[in-house]
Amino acid sequence: MTNENSLKVGSNEMELVDFRILKEEKSGIYEGVYGINVSKVREIIKMPSLTELPGTPEFIEGIFDLRDVVIPVVNLSKWMGIKEPEIAKKNSRVIITEFNNILIGFIVHEAKRIRRINWADIEPASFANGAGKLDGSKITGVTKIEDDSVLLILDLESVVQDLGLYEPDVEEVSLKVDDTNFSGIALVLDDSLTARKIVKEALIKMGFTVVEAIDGQEGLEKLEEIYKMYGNDISNNLKIIISDVEMPRMDGFHFAANVKDDDRFKKIPIVFNSSISDHFSESRGIEAGGEAYLVKFQANSFYKEVSRIVREHTR
Repeated sequence: MTNENSLKVGSNEMELVDFRILKEEKSGIYEGVYGINVSKVREIIKMPSLTELPGTPEFIEGIFDLRDVVIPVVNLSKWMGIKEPEIAKKNSRVIITEFNNILIGFIVHEAKRIRRINWADIEPASFANGAGKLDGSKITGVTKIEDDSVLLILDLESVVQDLGLYEPDVEEVSLKVDDTNFSGIALVLDDSLTARKIVKEALIKMGFTVVEAIDGQEGLEKLEEIYKMYGNDISNNLKIIISDVEMPRMDGFHFAANVKDDDRFKKIPIVFNSSISDHFSESRGIEAGGEAYLVKFQANSFYKEVSRIVREHTR
C-alpha cells in the first residue's frame, strides 16, 4: 500500500492510515481518531462473511479466506473495551495488516485517509487505566491533527500477543551460543520496554554489555556518552547497534542516517529489528545504512546475523 517514492530514507516521517472508531456515550456518539503505519497495511476491504471460532476471545469476530489465506479478524472496539453503536456496524471496514510475519484483519468503523506525520511530532503514550480512559498499553504514541484533535497510534502488536499468535523465541538464543563469547557494548534502541528486555537478554547471553535508549534521539545522546568514554576507539568497544524502526521523536531510519553521517560513528554496524515485515521497509533499512533487517523476534535469525556482523567487523 506504500508508495515507494513517497518517503525518503532518513526523513524522520511516517505515513499513517487514519481510521475511526465510534463510541456510544450518554451524550451521543464519540468519534475516536486512530492510526496505523501504512507499512503494516496490506489492503482495506469491506466487511467479509466471517466464520466464527468457538472458544476464542470475545474480540475475535471470526476468520475468513482471502485469496487462499485464512485470516483472523479482530473487532477493535471490543478489544479496547469500547461500546460501539449499532449504526457504526453498517459501514465497517477491515484493515488487513501484516507485521511480525503475521496476517490479521482489524474491524474499524471508517478508514479516512493517509496522513504523513513527522516522528518529532509524535509523543510517547503515557495513559493510565481508569474510568473513561483507554488502556495505555494499547497506545504507542499520540499526535495532534487539525481542529486540535488527537490521533492515537494503536499498538496492534499487543493484539497478536493477546491472541497467543506471537511468542518470542528468545530462549532459543541460549541454545545457539557456541564456545565463542562476544564482548564489548551493544546499544539497543526501542520504545517498547518489552522489546528492549527481549533483545537485551539475548545480547547478554551472547556476552555483550547492553546500553538502552527509548528512541533515536536518546540513542544519539547515548552515543555521545560512549564516545566520551572511549574517544576515537569507540568502534572497538561499541560492537553493534540494534534499532527499532517505529519510535516517537526520532525513528530508526533517521537515527541511522545521523550515525552514518558522523565520522566518529559511521563504522559501527547497525541492525534494524522491527515488527514491520514488508520488503520495502527492509530495502529502506539497508539504504539507511543497516547491515541487516530483522523481524521481531526470531532468535535464530537474530543470533546468526548479529554474530556474523560483529565477527566481520572485528577481523
